[in-house]
Amino acid sequence: MSQHFIGVDVGTGSARAGVFDASGQLLATAKRPLTLHRTDAGHVEQSSIQVWDAVCESVAEAVRGSGVAPGSITGIGFDATCSLVVQGPEGGLPVGEPDHPERDIIVWMDHRALDQAARINAGSHDVLKYVGGVISPEMETPKLLWLKENRPEVYEGAQHFFDLTDFLTWKATGATERSSCTVTCKWTYLAHEDRWDPAYFHAIGLGDLADQGFARIGARVVHPGTALGQGLTETAARSMGLNPGTAVAAGLIDAHAGGIGTVAARGGAQDATACLGYVFGTSSCTMTTTAEPAFVPGVWGPYYSAMVPGMWLNEGGQSAAGAAIAQLVQLHPATAAATEAAGDKGLVPYLADRALALAGSASEAVRLADTLHVVPEFLGNRAPFADPHARAVIAGQGMEEGTDSLVALYVAGVCGLGYGLRQIIETQSAHGAPIRTISVSGGAGAHPLTRQILADATGLPVEVTACEEPVLLGSAMLGAVAAGAFPDLPTAMPALSRVATLCQPDTGLKALHDARYRAFLALQSTARDIRHALEKVTT
Repeated sequence: MSQHFIGVDVGTGSARAGVFDASGQLLATAKRPLTLHRTDAGHVEQSSIQVWDAVCESVAEAVRGSGVAPGSITGIGFDATCSLVVQGPEGGLPVGEPDHPERDIIVWMDHRALDQAARINAGSHDVLKYVGGVISPEMETPKLLWLKENRPEVYEGAQHFFDLTDFLTWKATGATERSSCTVTCKWTYLAHEDRWDPAYFHAIGLGDLADQGFARIGARVVHPGTALGQGLTETAARSMGLNPGTAVAAGLIDAHAGGIGTVAARGGAQDATACLGYVFGTSSCTMTTTAEPAFVPGVWGPYYSAMVPGMWLNEGGQSAAGAAIAQLVQLHPATAAATEAAGDKGLVPYLADRALALAGSASEAVRLADTLHVVPEFLGNRAPFADPHARAVIAGQGMEEGTDSLVALYVAGVCGLGYGLRQIIETQSAHGAPIRTISVSGGAGAHPLTRQILADATGLPVEVTACEEPVLLGSAMLGAVAAGAFPDLPTAMPALSRVATLCQPDTGLKALHDARYRAFLALQSTARDIRHALEKVTT
């Protein structure tokens, strides 16, 4: 009987599952929405019960849709956002208001721990060298410190603090091992030394975790793709429509699964160290693989074995990417009319199609932006400044109210994301992490217009893999390795993924994009200078 594998991706707004055959062909997918709870205090929370139910329902539906017998599915892999899940002996514990006990997840984008992150960054901690020099409030130790200081009863009552990916594998198998991807990227685990740093935890006020042997955050850490426990438990298998004992792999953060699914695809650069993985969804993540550690200020990492086992990883990107474009176009007076005209297609795809029609080609669409310039940092700058206080800049907007002026604003926003990507690439290259090509995945990068603008804005070729769900494929690769179908991830990556499209940059527009990039840098710098000047007179 031929082998099949399942990839599960838990994003910010949905849980998705995909069934793949042994060649990497996607046979069926299913999806369930997730509820995001935002409070007036700026907290963002979810329920692990809802997340797990959505995962099980998605897997069961995808299996039914594939027509594949459960017995032929030999491995399953998980990826998820880097959100913090708090579990007590009897289930989830409330991370916010006590009257919402079901909300036991602090979502990755939640910035409640800004003060805690600032205090941590004020100290001289060796581990910070491996997070770009500055820890983010999106990471887990600032959030743990916030819980200890603001919800001490929840902190003390917690049996496990999980990254969401590790929560999923625990629910599936009962195994408490953590993935080296999650704890290295978001928890300050030093994977290159196979250890936590007790001195760091004592210094920042979380010494109890060290004193407990790190049992609550991960006493045992394994590489992504490692088979966990005895596979699916009977309860999990029944909920998913699979067989007990199906191999379950240690997982990945969602963006990193997209990297695994793309950066070594056959037919392209086929070299993880030459190809930057760019996952372009609600947020964006850049994954750059190196053989030796590269220390890049403002870019997370270098992380050892956080994506490709045995290699180093630098992670950049922006906290808002697709979300930034959605926010941007909502500001225009023509949005309501364009949304109605878009119908089921959706506003952003409608604007992208309209831009192609007006410009005649994807590359020429940049001219539609004309005098409009956007620095789309609505939720801060993740890289290369690690500045959560940064905010967006829109320059050159006039009094136009028609749909075509909305299209121009949309194009300017996509260009802004491209220039932000270029800034990260140039910063990394200057610090020993150069790349030659970009492999894009994620829903926001699916349109031909977007992919070409990214190529033109960065001046680098953009690869697009054949699989329309490369993040799911990356997770399925984990399951394939756990099941023994491949000896390791480096073998599975080119075997299951291939390049279908290559977008070359339009050299005829290089001067225009260079000029717009200089404008992007100037606006970004000016906004930062203004903010700092005002901070001096208001504090």
